[in-house]
Amino acid sequence: MKHLIIISLSIIVGLPVFAEELVIFSSRKEFLLEPLVEAFQKETGIRVKYITGKEGPLIERIKTEKDNTKADILMTVDAGNLWAAKKENILSPMKDADFLKNVPSHFVDPDKQWVALSIRARSVFYNPKLVKASELSTYENLGNSKFKGKLCLRTSKKVYNQSLVAMMIQHHGEKKTQKIIESWVANLGAPVFTSDTKLLEAIDSGRCAIGIANTYYYGRLVNKNKDINVKVFWPNQDSTGVHVNISGAGIVKYSKNKKTALKFLEWSLEKTAQSILSGLNYEYPVVASTKIPELVSSWGAFKQDQTNLSVAGEKQAKAVKVMTKANYK
Repeated sequence: MKHLIIISLSIIVGLPVFAEELVIFSSRKEFLLEPLVEAFQKETGIRVKYITGKEGPLIERIKTEKDNTKADILMTVDAGNLWAAKKENILSPMKDADFLKNVPSHFVDPDKQWVALSIRARSVFYNPKLVKASELSTYENLGNSKFKGKLCLRTSKKVYNQSLVAMMIQHHGEKKTQKIIESWVANLGAPVFTSDTKLLEAIDSGRCAIGIANTYYYGRLVNKNKDINVKVFWPNQDSTGVHVNISGAGIVKYSKNKKTALKFLEWSLEKTAQSILSGLNYEYPVVASTKIPELVSSWGAFKQDQTNLSVAGEKQAKAVKVMTKANYK
């Protein structure tokens, strides 16, 4: 009863447990968000609440609620989704954010409305029992006739593949990109997969010899089975570099706590948070000075595509059109 009286009195006299509060809308899974939030609360004394869900509904909710929204930060995966949030005019420019100077420019929105928090590479994977690394070279070369019946892909409906193709359109134009995608489809050894995990498992079993997936899915599988018959190959090292994408965030336009939101994003790009973000999900840190997780580091260094990731959103509609014309399901 004493505890109840104390709590009631604290409410009456207006003595909150936390001096500040922040609300995050996030499409990242709760188990990936919670450790980050707990560390921030412990270090700063700022309470953080979060709501998780699919990026589309979250963006639509903020757009609909406007000034009534509780969201201060939108955190999501893939730059294409962040571009969509910007297009819907629900994000606020981070004009005075000096910490953005520490982030490579291709991971920051040109108008500073979003910033990357972690990096994932969408690379080529292969079964060394079926294909030699010396046979591999580029994303484009996966359409070579020597790989007939050996290629596996995830569905074109996933934004990860839409962003990859959007970047290819940036580099090659629509017509050439369509021909490349058509050559991929001609080489398929199985119907498209619903997930990167299933694709990688198919490569491991020998159902496929090669495929495209995000590196963190590979990290999860290797962590469970170090003898998996799948290896990573870094494509396009003599040209555009490996396609990389991000998890990232922006400050909601209607937030009542913009300074606190900016503080969270700045903290998220410091050593503690960067280690949490990369270590939890086998991703790469955005800040170069951060130590890369041991398993991720074992895959070796690679040249990455340094085209600003806003392109992934700008050309997303064209990418969907190209994939549809190429009969990429």
